[in-house]
Amino acid sequence: MQLIKFLNNLFKKDGFVLIDANSKKYIIGKPDKTNPVTLKILDKKLHLKLLINPDLYFGEAYTDGSLKIENGTLTEFLEIAFKNIGRGEINTFGYILKKIKGSYRYLTNFNFAKQSKKNIAHHYDLSDDLYNLFLDSKRQYSCGYFKNENNSLEEAQTNKINHIIKKLNLKPNQKVLDIGSGWGFLALEIAKQSKCEVTGITLSENQLKYSNDMAKEQNLENQVQFKLLDYRYLKEKFDRVVSVGMFEHVGRKFYKTFFRQVNNLLKNDGLALIHTIGTANGPRDPQPWISKYIFPGGYTPSMSEVAGPIEKSGLVVSDLEVLRMHYSHTLRKWKENCIENKSKIIGMFDERFFRMWEFYLTSCEMAFKWGDQVVFQFQLTKDFTTAPNTRDYIY
Repeated sequence: MQLIKFLNNLFKKDGFVLIDANSKKYIIGKPDKTNPVTLKILDKKLHLKLLINPDLYFGEAYTDGSLKIENGTLTEFLEIAFKNIGRGEINTFGYILKKIKGSYRYLTNFNFAKQSKKNIAHHYDLSDDLYNLFLDSKRQYSCGYFKNENNSLEEAQTNKINHIIKKLNLKPNQKVLDIGSGWGFLALEIAKQSKCEVTGITLSENQLKYSNDMAKEQNLENQVQFKLLDYRYLKEKFDRVVSVGMFEHVGRKFYKTFFRQVNNLLKNDGLALIHTIGTANGPRDPQPWISKYIFPGGYTPSMSEVAGPIEKSGLVVSDLEVLRMHYSHTLRKWKENCIENKSKIIGMFDERFFRMWEFYLTSCEMAFKWGDQVVFQFQLTKDFTTAPNTRDYIY
């Protein structure tokens, strides 16, 4: 069977036992002889599907239950798989299909304001109760900052907020814009720590309501305001612009628009901090399963894809930091929280949704651990004099 040949060529480190839909058993790679992880295929169609496009069909099969992992966990299997795949493509078929679909998606995917709002609602308006089960108390749905691997999720997210606030080099009474303000905690914390006036904008109605409720609860309504607004429609000027975990939703066609608008929104001595997932490799097409089921319209850029639009916008890259393993640790914490709350999540949705969410968090964890995924933090200014000349003010 071609699938077995393909898998044995791919798995050079560790391995597993495969039981196909005909109940035939195969040894893939070099599995643990005493306690091997076992992958069981229950649908004969998967023999071809997993050969042609494993990037899409493995996640679908795990979600639907037509593929099961025995004598181990999804984490254990994907750890072995991603360790062997590394930063490369799984196979030629999958690469070609991704190029075709990626090109079609580039030509047809227009993240204008209406579509952007729809894409955001698909994910972020699912259920506030769901996010309460796996995020930290500040509802930070982006990469934490782990000063060491033993940091709790709460500590890592607090570290991240403080790290970003330091990079913004804030002064009292400045006007700050948070593009993609989420559930509002970064904006609220900026206001509390810096005595600045903060505006947060989001396309999620659930997040807007929650943010306004939190501002009222913390008596910060006179200092912080949240709006349901697309970044392209804002006309004000700000001393600081920050955006955390929003740029992934901008879309490749709109990178020039985004950075031109950041330039327009900044005062002449203004400073921006853009925190986004990216790839350590060159430009590549979106992961098909994530695009279809989790983040429609999403895309994680390479450094080269971002550099050009920044240069054309007139902005200067005054600082750049690449966070490498931090998101893997963050996703692991989220996944563990979801598994701990499995019965509650199934009660809210169903078992299929739980498997989909587990696969989303686990596959992303491994992509940051073994694959090409990183986080970029771009600090941007209009001239060379805005940011301090050394990084002492950050640390």
